[in-house]
This record gives sequence, structure tokens and C-alpha cells, in this order.
Amino acid sequence: MLYGGPLKHFCVPGMNCYSCPGALGACPVGALQNALTARRRRFPFYVFGYLLAAGVIAGRFICGWLCLFGLVQELLYKIPVPKIRIPEKIDRKLRYLKYAVLVVLVIGLPLFWRSPYGSGTPFFCKFLCPVGTLEGGVPLVLLNRALRPALGWLFRWKMLLLLLCVLSSMVIYRPFCKYICPLGAFYSLFQKISVVRIEVNTDACIRCGTCAGACAMNVRPDQAPNSTECIRCGECIRACPAGALSFSCAGKEILGSGKKQRKKVTVK
Repeated sequence: MLYGGPLKHFCVPGMNCYSCPGALGACPVGALQNALTARRRRFPFYVFGYLLAAGVIAGRFICGWLCLFGLVQELLYKIPVPKIRIPEKIDRKLRYLKYAVLVVLVIGLPLFWRSPYGSGTPFFCKFLCPVGTLEGGVPLVLLNRALRPALGWLFRWKMLLLLLCVLSSMVIYRPFCKYICPLGAFYSLFQKISVVRIEVNTDACIRCGTCAGACAMNVRPDQAPNSTECIRCGECIRACPAGALSFSCAGKEILGSGKKQRKKVTVK
């Protein structure tokens, strides 16, 4: 049975299917699409303001710490199977795909494509999002036998996409986050101005590359600590042997590596 209480009117910061039997809050992407597909078009001030505030405060810190689907992908990646490393040139191009998903499937088509009845279609949630299938579709079908005879091609399509996401997550670190997630694409726009960020002490950094080796998102924290692809998981901070990396909030350090900082070493 779906929870339908007042908390469903409030968004959570990460990807979260509204239809999940255990969901207490709304998904910001789903809420945005719901507003854009309404017959009476109104600017979604609440949803846009919520996303804007979350992005300005935390950026993609939300992806690394507050997204349940991100956690699912990380757990799948821990399964001991051979891993795949996407070539850098291909990886860079694929990273732009999530911005196309945000602009076209989340905003563009729901806003401008209309049915004969005047309503729009939530293209991303309906045809692509594996989060809704995992958290909403599968539990609802398992818990409600009456729904099973009504399942059609759309459910089978979404199950195929979920299966592909699960299998790819076992061999590639967070593929949905890297290449598809429109919420991550939105938050990444605020990485360089967000209140919570990663700082580099250039005097302490020894340019050893350890932080880059520890980053599963293929970011160079010593060169671009607030890259749009950084999910601020903190692995680089823990790995830094010089204690040169730290989390900061409004310019003040809130969490460092706890290691004694060294002076910068110049290698000739």
C-alpha cells in the first residue's frame, strides 16, 4: 500500500520514486515533470527553488551521500566480477549524455509535447528511469497480484533497462550517475559555487597522484577538486598522504584527512 501522507508533498534531495511503497517523500525529477506535464502550465517555483537551494548548498555532495540509488550501484560494484574501464575519450563524451537527458527528456519534451487532451508526458520517468522500476514498479507488482495481468510492453521495457543498469553497475562504477542521471547533471551546474566543497592546500600537496588513483569518478582532485563529475564521496581526502585535501563549508574546513600536512615538494 502506498503512503499518501503529507510528506509526499515534499521532495527528497536524491533520486526517489514517488510510487515506492516505502517512499515518504517525492522525487525532485518526478515532481518537476509532474508540474511541466500539467494541463495548466505553471512555473514550478517550489521544485525549481528546492533544486536550486540543494545545488547551491551541496552540489553533487548529494549524489555521494544522500542518493539511495547511488548506494545500490556502489554495492553492486563491490560484487567480485571483472571490471570494465571505459576509454577516456569515450568516457568524456558519454558524460554529456546526462545533460541531454535533463534538457530533452526531463524538461523539453514534457513541456512542449502535448497529447490531444492537452496534457504532457513525463518522458524520463515513464520510459527511462530505472529508479522508479526498482523502488516502485517491482515492489508494487510483488505486493499486488491484481496488477500482474495488466503488465504490458512498458513494464517489460523498464525491466530490461533496470537489468542493464544492474549488470553495468557490477562492472562499471556508478554508470547511471556518470552518464544518465539528470539530477546529477542539474546539481553539477553548481559544483564550483556550492557552499560545501573540497579544498586543496597547494602548499601541502606533493602532486603524487594518490587522490586521482582513489577517485572512482575519474577526477583529478588535486587539479580540479570541484569538478562537475565529483560526487564528493571523500575517498580522495582519506587517501591523500599529505593531508592536503579537505571538505569546507562557506570557506571553513569541516573535515580533513587527519594526517599531518607536509610542505610541498618540488620534483626536479
